[in-house]
Amino acid sequence: MSYILGAVVVAVALWFGARDWSDDDQPPVPPVATEQSTSAPAPSAARSPSVEDQGPLGVLLGDRVMGHADAPVTIEEFSSLTCPHCAAFHRETLPKIKKEYIETGKVKLIYRDFPLGALAMAAAMVARCGKPDRYFGFLEVLFRGQQSWATSEDPRKELGRVARFANIGKAEFEACLENEALLKGIQGLADDAETRFGIESTPTFLINGVKVAGPLPFEDFQTVIEEALKSKK
Repeated sequence: MSYILGAVVVAVALWFGARDWSDDDQPPVPPVATEQSTSAPAPSAARSPSVEDQGPLGVLLGDRVMGHADAPVTIEEFSSLTCPHCAAFHRETLPKIKKEYIETGKVKLIYRDFPLGALAMAAAMVARCGKPDRYFGFLEVLFRGQQSWATSEDPRKELGRVARFANIGKAEFEACLENEALLKGIQGLADDAETRFGIESTPTFLINGVKVAGPLPFEDFQTVIEEALKSKK
Protein backbone atom coordinates (compact mmCIF):
# COMPACT_ATOMS: atom_id res chain seq x y z
CA MET A 1 0.00 0.00 0.00
CA SER A 2 2.98 2.29 0.43
CA TYR A 3 2.76 5.46 -1.60
CA ILE A 4 5.60 7.14 -3.43
CA LEU A 5 5.24 10.41 -1.55
CA GLY A 6 6.03 12.73 -4.43
CA ALA A 7 3.43 11.03 -6.58
CA VAL A 8 0.82 11.41 -3.87
CA VAL A 9 1.55 15.12 -3.50
CA VAL A 10 1.10 15.53 -7.23
CA ALA A 11 -2.05 13.41 -7.23
CA VAL A 12 -3.60 15.43 -4.42
CA ALA A 13 -2.67 18.67 -6.17
CA LEU A 14 -4.18 17.52 -9.45
CA TRP A 15 -7.29 16.03 -7.85
CA PHE A 16 -7.90 19.19 -5.84
CA GLY A 17 -6.67 21.71 -8.37
CA ALA A 18 -7.90 25.30 -8.19
CA ARG A 19 -11.66 25.46 -8.72
CA ASP A 20 -14.48 27.70 -7.60
CA TRP A 21 -15.38 27.26 -3.94
CA SER A 22 -18.14 29.58 -2.80
CA ASP A 23 -18.58 30.48 0.84
CA ASP A 24 -22.30 30.53 0.12
CA ASP A 25 -22.37 26.85 -0.89
CA GLN A 26 -24.29 24.69 1.54
CA PRO A 27 -22.80 21.42 2.83
CA PRO A 28 -24.21 18.29 1.17
CA VAL A 29 -25.16 16.49 4.39
CA PRO A 30 -26.88 17.63 7.60
CA PRO A 31 -24.82 18.45 10.71
CA VAL A 32 -24.49 15.95 13.52
CA ALA A 33 -23.54 16.21 17.15
CA THR A 34 -19.81 15.93 17.69
CA GLU A 35 -18.05 13.34 19.82
CA GLN A 36 -15.52 14.36 22.39
CA SER A 37 -12.02 13.81 21.04
CA THR A 38 -8.75 14.34 22.81
CA SER A 39 -5.08 14.24 22.06
CA ALA A 40 -4.31 12.97 25.55
CA PRO A 41 -1.28 10.68 25.69
CA ALA A 42 -2.28 7.08 25.10
CA PRO A 43 0.21 4.26 24.60
CA SER A 44 -0.05 3.18 20.99
CA ALA A 45 1.57 0.19 19.39
CA ALA A 46 0.91 1.71 15.98
CA ARG A 47 2.58 5.08 16.46
CA SER A 48 5.88 5.61 14.73
CA PRO A 49 8.62 6.52 17.23
CA SER A 50 9.79 9.17 14.75
CA VAL A 51 6.64 11.24 15.26
CA GLU A 52 7.11 13.98 17.83
CA ASP A 53 4.01 15.28 19.56
CA GLN A 54 5.45 18.77 19.73
CA GLY A 55 4.52 21.89 17.79
CA PRO A 56 1.81 22.35 15.18
CA LEU A 57 2.56 19.16 13.24
CA GLY A 58 2.53 17.12 16.44
CA VAL A 59 -0.93 18.50 17.27
CA LEU A 60 -2.19 17.61 13.78
CA LEU A 61 -0.82 14.07 14.02
CA GLY A 62 -1.71 13.50 17.69
CA ASP A 63 -3.97 10.64 18.74
CA ARG A 64 -7.69 11.18 18.28
CA VAL A 65 -9.30 9.26 21.12
CA MET A 66 -12.96 8.50 21.78
CA GLY A 67 -13.62 7.48 25.36
CA HIS A 68 -11.91 7.60 28.73
CA ALA A 69 -8.11 7.62 28.74
CA ASP A 70 -7.98 4.94 31.45
CA ALA A 71 -10.37 2.50 29.76
CA PRO A 72 -9.01 -1.07 30.14
CA VAL A 73 -9.56 -1.99 26.49
CA THR A 74 -8.22 -0.06 23.51
CA ILE A 75 -9.57 -0.43 19.99
CA GLU A 76 -7.31 0.95 17.29
CA GLU A 77 -9.26 1.43 14.07
CA PHE A 78 -7.42 1.61 10.74
CA SER A 79 -9.78 3.09 8.18
CA SER A 80 -9.89 4.93 4.88
CA LEU A 81 -12.45 7.69 4.50
CA THR A 82 -13.42 6.54 1.00
CA CYS A 83 -13.93 2.92 2.11
CA PRO A 84 -17.62 1.84 2.01
CA HIS A 85 -17.03 -0.93 4.56
CA CYS A 86 -15.51 1.64 6.95
CA ALA A 87 -18.57 3.84 6.49
CA ALA A 88 -20.80 0.85 7.26
CA PHE A 89 -18.87 0.19 10.48
CA HIS A 90 -19.38 3.79 11.58
CA ARG A 91 -23.08 3.71 10.73
CA GLU A 92 -24.05 0.29 12.01
CA THR A 93 -21.54 -1.13 14.49
CA LEU A 94 -19.72 1.73 16.18
CA PRO A 95 -22.91 3.22 17.71
CA LYS A 96 -23.50 -0.09 19.51
CA ILE A 97 -19.89 -0.26 20.70
CA LYS A 98 -20.18 3.33 21.94
CA LYS A 99 -23.35 2.65 23.91
CA GLU A 100 -22.24 -0.67 25.41
CA TYR A 101 -18.55 -0.10 26.03
CA ILE A 102 -17.18 3.39 25.29
CA GLU A 103 -19.77 5.40 27.19
CA THR A 104 -19.48 3.02 30.14
CA GLY A 105 -15.72 3.56 30.40
CA LYS A 106 -14.73 0.02 29.39
CA VAL A 107 -13.30 0.82 25.95
CA LYS A 108 -11.57 3.68 24.22
CA LEU A 109 -11.20 3.93 20.45
CA ILE A 110 -8.24 5.47 18.65
CA TYR A 111 -8.79 6.30 14.98
CA ARG A 112 -5.84 5.55 12.68
CA ASP A 113 -5.68 6.98 9.17
CA PHE A 114 -4.97 4.34 6.54
CA PRO A 115 -5.89 6.24 3.36
CA LEU A 116 -6.31 4.16 0.22
CA GLY A 117 -5.69 6.68 -2.56
CA ALA A 118 -5.25 10.40 -3.06
CA LEU A 119 -8.86 11.36 -2.32
CA ALA A 120 -8.86 9.42 0.96
CA MET A 121 -5.55 11.06 1.87
CA ALA A 122 -6.96 14.52 1.18
CA ALA A 123 -10.01 13.83 3.35
CA ALA A 124 -7.79 12.54 6.17
CA MET A 125 -5.67 15.69 5.97
CA VAL A 126 -8.72 17.97 6.13
CA ALA A 127 -10.14 16.06 9.10
CA ARG A 128 -6.91 16.56 11.01
CA CYS A 129 -6.85 20.27 10.22
CA GLY A 130 -10.04 20.78 12.19
CA LYS A 131 -10.25 21.17 15.96
CA PRO A 132 -9.52 17.90 17.80
CA ASP A 133 -12.72 18.14 19.85
CA ARG A 134 -14.75 18.12 16.63
CA TYR A 135 -12.79 15.30 15.00
CA PHE A 136 -15.16 12.38 15.51
CA GLY A 137 -18.20 14.46 14.66
CA PHE A 138 -16.49 15.43 11.40
CA LEU A 139 -15.60 11.81 10.66
CA GLU A 140 -19.25 10.90 11.11
CA VAL A 141 -20.24 13.58 8.60
CA LEU A 142 -17.63 12.33 6.13
CA PHE A 143 -18.74 8.72 6.44
CA ARG A 144 -22.46 9.55 6.31
CA GLY A 145 -21.97 11.72 3.25
CA GLN A 146 -19.35 9.50 1.62
CA GLN A 147 -21.39 8.82 -1.52
CA SER A 148 -21.93 12.52 -2.01
CA TRP A 149 -18.35 13.81 -1.88
CA ALA A 150 -16.30 10.71 -2.72
CA THR A 151 -18.09 10.04 -6.01
CA SER A 152 -18.57 13.66 -7.02
CA GLU A 153 -17.31 15.00 -10.34
CA ASP A 154 -15.82 17.85 -8.32
CA PRO A 155 -14.57 16.19 -5.10
CA ARG A 156 -12.55 19.22 -4.05
CA LYS A 157 -15.63 21.42 -3.99
CA GLU A 158 -17.71 18.81 -2.18
CA LEU A 159 -15.01 18.15 0.39
CA GLY A 160 -14.67 21.89 0.88
CA ARG A 161 -18.37 22.08 1.66
CA VAL A 162 -18.14 19.28 4.18
CA ALA A 163 -15.09 20.95 5.76
CA ARG A 164 -17.33 23.77 6.94
CA PHE A 165 -18.70 21.38 9.59
CA ALA A 166 -15.26 21.48 11.20
CA ASN A 167 -15.18 25.28 10.92
CA ILE A 168 -12.53 25.06 8.21
CA GLY A 169 -12.80 28.04 5.89
CA LYS A 170 -11.63 28.37 2.32
CA ALA A 171 -8.10 29.60 3.03
CA GLU A 172 -7.49 27.03 5.77
CA PHE A 173 -8.90 24.25 3.59
CA GLU A 174 -6.55 25.08 0.73
CA ALA A 175 -3.55 25.47 3.03
CA CYS A 176 -4.33 22.12 4.63
CA LEU A 177 -4.25 20.32 1.29
CA GLU A 178 -0.88 21.91 0.54
CA ASN A 179 0.64 20.79 3.85
CA GLU A 180 3.20 18.27 2.61
CA ALA A 181 4.52 17.63 6.12
CA LEU A 182 1.05 16.57 7.24
CA LEU A 183 0.69 14.30 4.21
CA LYS A 184 4.04 12.67 4.89
CA GLY A 185 3.18 12.30 8.58
CA ILE A 186 -0.09 10.51 7.86
CA GLN A 187 1.56 8.31 5.27
CA GLY A 188 4.43 7.50 7.61
CA LEU A 189 2.06 6.26 10.30
CA ALA A 190 0.12 4.19 7.75
CA ASP A 191 3.32 2.67 6.38
CA ASP A 192 4.43 1.86 9.92
CA ALA A 193 1.12 0.09 10.62
CA GLU A 194 1.47 -1.90 7.41
CA THR A 195 5.04 -2.94 8.20
CA ARG A 196 4.65 -3.74 11.90
CA PHE A 197 1.14 -5.19 12.01
CA GLY A 198 0.40 -6.32 8.47
CA ILE A 199 -2.44 -3.85 7.99
CA GLU A 200 -3.42 -4.24 4.34
CA SER A 201 -7.12 -3.48 4.08
CA THR A 202 -9.75 -1.36 5.74
CA PRO A 203 -11.30 -1.48 8.16
CA THR A 204 -8.86 -3.40 10.34
CA PHE A 205 -8.80 -3.21 14.14
CA LEU A 206 -6.41 -4.00 16.97
CA ILE A 207 -8.32 -4.75 20.16
CA ASN A 208 -5.72 -4.81 22.93
CA GLY A 209 -3.37 -6.12 20.27
CA VAL A 210 -5.74 -8.73 18.82
CA LYS A 211 -6.18 -8.16 15.10
CA VAL A 212 -9.74 -8.09 13.76
CA ALA A 213 -10.20 -7.50 10.04
CA GLY A 214 -13.30 -6.57 8.09
CA PRO A 215 -16.70 -4.99 8.70
CA LEU A 216 -17.81 -7.60 11.23
CA PRO A 217 -21.14 -7.40 13.09
CA PHE A 218 -21.30 -6.02 16.60
CA GLU A 219 -21.58 -9.50 18.12
CA ASP A 220 -18.14 -10.47 16.79
CA PHE A 221 -16.58 -7.34 18.27
CA GLN A 222 -18.39 -8.03 21.52
CA THR A 223 -16.79 -11.47 21.78
CA VAL A 224 -13.27 -10.07 21.41
CA ILE A 225 -13.95 -7.12 23.73
CA GLU A 226 -15.38 -9.35 26.47
CA GLU A 227 -12.33 -11.61 26.27
CA ALA A 228 -10.07 -8.57 26.58
CA LEU A 229 -12.03 -7.33 29.60
CA LYS A 230 -11.75 -10.73 31.28
CA SER A 231 -7.99 -10.75 30.81
CA LYS A 232 -7.80 -7.41 32.65
CA LYS A 233 -9.53 -8.69 35.78
